[in-house]
Amino acid sequence: MHDHERAARQSLIDHCRAMNASGLSLNKSGNASLRWGEGLLITPTGRAYDRLQPEDIVYLQADGSCPSGQLLPSSEWRFHCDILHAFPQMNAVVHVHSTYATALACLGESIPAFHYMVAVAGGDHIPCAGYATFGTGELSDNILNALRHGVRACLMANHGQVATGQTLAEAYALAEEVENLAHQYLLARTLGTTRNLSAQEMAGVLEKFKHYGQQRQPDRAP
Repeated sequence: MHDHERAARQSLIDHCRAMNASGLSLNKSGNASLRWGEGLLITPTGRAYDRLQPEDIVYLQADGSCPSGQLLPSSEWRFHCDILHAFPQMNAVVHVHSTYATALACLGESIPAFHYMVAVAGGDHIPCAGYATFGTGELSDNILNALRHGVRACLMANHGQVATGQTLAEAYALAEEVENLAHQYLLARTLGTTRNLSAQEMAGVLEKFKHYGQQRQPDRAP
């Protein structure tokens, strides 16, 4: 195993351990993947993250087939493969059972435009994918349907949430943001009905988000 691949495998382990430490996903729940070559690297099923070694990370081919001699991949390998195939601009997927996002998902509810930061997930709301049994093609189809039109994260009915990114760190940060927004939204609802932003306002916010964050200043003539 080359150093570059070992570092990628270790990064998956580190991010999954961070899920446990932060409370995004407890114990063995949740999983993560990273595009690698013609396929992807993904966490194995049923293994505690604090005991994982780089050799335990599973390589899957693009069609989901698993070369022999490895541990079994996460039971959710199918939607990881399908997301990375459907959205070539995304290179990583993080799936967690975070408390507040899961609470909303158990109501079958999306996160509306109660706060402009909802746009961080790429749309004017964060949708909730319809329920299907874990690990099934139906669940994968439901998630792909929710991740349309540039949306990069969604809730999963009666299950949890999934976030994508160009990098693993980006996908993980988005999962954290979705959980934070779900927490804020549920808290606001205990105080009354949220005053959601208009579609027009969110369209403007989404446009501004295209240039959000640190940008390199143009060179100026001396």
